[in-house]
Amino acid sequence: MTGTTSRTSAARLAVQVITKGEDLAALSAEWADLYARSSAATPFQSYGWLCSWWRVYGVSGRLRVFLARRDGRLVAAAPFRLEHRMGCRVLTPVGGEQSDFTDIVVDDAEDDASLLELRAGLLAQPGWDVIDVPEARPGAAIRRLAGLWDGRSWTLPASTCLQLPGRPVDQVLAGLKASRARRLRSALRKLDTLDLSVTPVGADRAEHTMAELLRLHTLQWESRPINAHHTHPRFREHLTRAAQSMVADGHAALAEFRVGGRLLACDFTVIGKDFVGGYLYGVHPDLRAEADVLMMLLRQNLAMAHRLGRPVLSLLRGDEPYKAKWECEAVANQRVLLGRGVRAAAYAATAGMRVAGRDLVKRRCPRLAQQVASWR
Repeated sequence: MTGTTSRTSAARLAVQVITKGEDLAALSAEWADLYARSSAATPFQSYGWLCSWWRVYGVSGRLRVFLARRDGRLVAAAPFRLEHRMGCRVLTPVGGEQSDFTDIVVDDAEDDASLLELRAGLLAQPGWDVIDVPEARPGAAIRRLAGLWDGRSWTLPASTCLQLPGRPVDQVLAGLKASRARRLRSALRKLDTLDLSVTPVGADRAEHTMAELLRLHTLQWESRPINAHHTHPRFREHLTRAAQSMVADGHAALAEFRVGGRLLACDFTVIGKDFVGGYLYGVHPDLRAEADVLMMLLRQNLAMAHRLGRPVLSLLRGDEPYKAKWECEAVANQRVLLGRGVRAAAYAATAGMRVAGRDLVKRRCPRLAQQVASWR
């Protein structure tokens, strides 16, 4: 494996950086083992997601994955890539904008020891000015690292994620306001009048189902602004590769929805340690005209969360108004910046001004802000 060892402590913990995609690909077993030992890690830090993303979106020469091993066992990993932004050399997470949660991966048994060594390895590595982790959820390991950082660190507001308790839909409805619950139960009864069937999809059929999902997703956004990333061939390739691996490993689920035997919807859901998350779905306009699609998907995913013992169903990034009827709990991600030198301070100041500008637009022009949020 290529890379450099920055230092080895008396406890025999070594920090190394790898810079080649083939070396990342070779980490499959080690990464899976570390992922299983990290309660903070999400499916967006799983090997299947990261390796697929790098194969599709990675740029040669830009990979910077920091690895910390104790007695030869991988105990921490920081999967970054090098970018140039605003005159700075910036380390950003592998997974990019396609990841709803961004983080590093740390063995729970390590406490802060491996984070201190990882910090030393990062600071010893030349060629970067700031680390920018845009979507750190509460409890993220990168937040712990920020608290130990030997230098300047900043946190900025990031996306809001809405979530529901991971219980069957009837129990969730029972916790809502009576008038709202009545309307939603009416939508549920309408769903029950359809000849609706739901089929789980295995890894062997993931490619076909993902193609159908993205076809239906494009149809559902017909005549409306769609996220341009979702129509790109590279996104399809990444999501297909990731789904095949993640479904096989139990980190994701695919489902097909049929009415009268006709395929009208597909759903891709990620499965974390403490949540199930609805990532992307596609629905034919014919079904949207007949039924409450959000009710259909939430009923399925709430049942999955309950069956798997996950306490939360996350709707992931976005607090769009149409979700308000479910009285979801709002949970805020943070953007974590770790820096060294004067360039990092200038970068953080600019990033903070941009966040303030977006907040101002949200307050002064809420309709415009909603349109932008819907597009995202």
